[in-house]
Amino acid sequence: MSSLYPGTPLPSPERLSGETLLLCPEEVLLTEGCRCDRAVLVANGVFQEIGPAEELRRRHPGLVPVELPGQLLMPGLIDTHHHLTQSLGKSLVFGEPSEIFKRVWVPLEASLDEELLHLSAKLAALEALRGGFTTAVDAGTRSAADTASIAQAAGEVGLRCVLGLICNDLGGTANAPQEGAVAAILQRAERHLAHWENHPLIRPSLAVSIPEAGSDAMLHAASSLCAEAGTIFQTHVNEHLQAVERSLVARRQRPLEHLHSVGALGPQALVAHATLVTPDELNLLRGTNTAVAFNPVASAWKGNAVAPALQMAALGIRFGLGTDGTRSDGFRLMDAAETSQRLAFGLASGDSSCGGGWRWLEHATRCGADAAGLGGLVGEIAPGQAADFLLVDIDIPEMTPSWDRPWELVRYGNRDQISAVFTNGRLRLWQGWPVEWDGHALLNQVREAAAAVKSAPIFRVHPVASEHRARFRPEVLSSTGNDNARLSHP
Repeated sequence: MSSLYPGTPLPSPERLSGETLLLCPEEVLLTEGCRCDRAVLVANGVFQEIGPAEELRRRHPGLVPVELPGQLLMPGLIDTHHHLTQSLGKSLVFGEPSEIFKRVWVPLEASLDEELLHLSAKLAALEALRGGFTTAVDAGTRSAADTASIAQAAGEVGLRCVLGLICNDLGGTANAPQEGAVAAILQRAERHLAHWENHPLIRPSLAVSIPEAGSDAMLHAASSLCAEAGTIFQTHVNEHLQAVERSLVARRQRPLEHLHSVGALGPQALVAHATLVTPDELNLLRGTNTAVAFNPVASAWKGNAVAPALQMAALGIRFGLGTDGTRSDGFRLMDAAETSQRLAFGLASGDSSCGGGWRWLEHATRCGADAAGLGGLVGEIAPGQAADFLLVDIDIPEMTPSWDRPWELVRYGNRDQISAVFTNGRLRLWQGWPVEWDGHALLNQVREAAAAVKSAPIFRVHPVASEHRARFRPEVLSSTGNDNARLSHP
């Protein structure tokens, strides 16, 4: 089998399926940058050795090297904020005003039984791998179905998953928790943390959707449980102006200040978005060593602001990149991260580099792993780390000649260049499709199941695109004589 471009022959998928592999790519993306003439030894699901290719060939004469001309071997990307059970309604939120979770996501997820939960998560996991993400942090689902369905789907696809369990005990800022609710939720949380403790691909996590959905006792307890278990506590914070103002009215504190006052911030905490942050709140993040999931595409599509990621980096605030379930394309996510900083901050200050390219690669890999509570396990091509990696075709016109590979990956990189995706040293995807199960069959199942979404009590402010166009360009519709163009929306 060959790649999409002539002259760069690739081995067959079978050749890449051994338990021990001596890989000799064109380039390897290491922490210090891209290097040529390097080989990588993978065995038992772990990177064993990385070094000069000739040296590794001599040291392992019994292994037949897998030559990978025109391929870059790089770490798998880390999505530090995802919603794996929202994939059945992805484009329903396009063009919608903020706080879509109330009108779209809560009713959609609440309508999912275990079968639909599994199907949605499996579709999202496949999309993630296709986009170069080998790890996704799932923020938790509002479905009453067992989260084991999500874990099963991730395992079947081969996606490493930090699996959130939602621990909300309030329905809103004005409500009080029901008697015994905190204790019951925390018992379930402890079972969740214990159940997935030693799974090869699943890492447990606890979450409160937004601070106002948890009592002070719950916020403190859930975060403390995560600190004790060595995993992460997740919440959405300071994303939308409405939520900031609700917190100010209810508590006279902004959401981040609220979390700090109850002791929920810390190195175990991962706060998603943090777009509307004050200088004092940036100091809170830095002082508590709290991590942030920076979601630039979500800011562009539905947010009220762009997180000051470059300022966070300058202050030493830990952060990774997240999709927020918008689109699972890791290269476009890095591009969006750099572009958002350039448009929101760089133009006004004359900053033409906005991170220099390398920063977004680093925060999509090593720094993202750290934010997700997986530092030292994934995120780098380094001995002892889990062999989660991509083979990326760099023998293409857009990357020839190469003068600055990190910048080229951030601005020119594309999901279609990904030749292969591995997690735990195991080949999962080959040229975009699973090697061990039928991806097209999954899509057929999704199409059949999509009818269930229509029955969910979803409320959209705007119509679908064809009806929207008909409203604003009625002469186009009448000239075609096609009344079928008026598609209804959920």
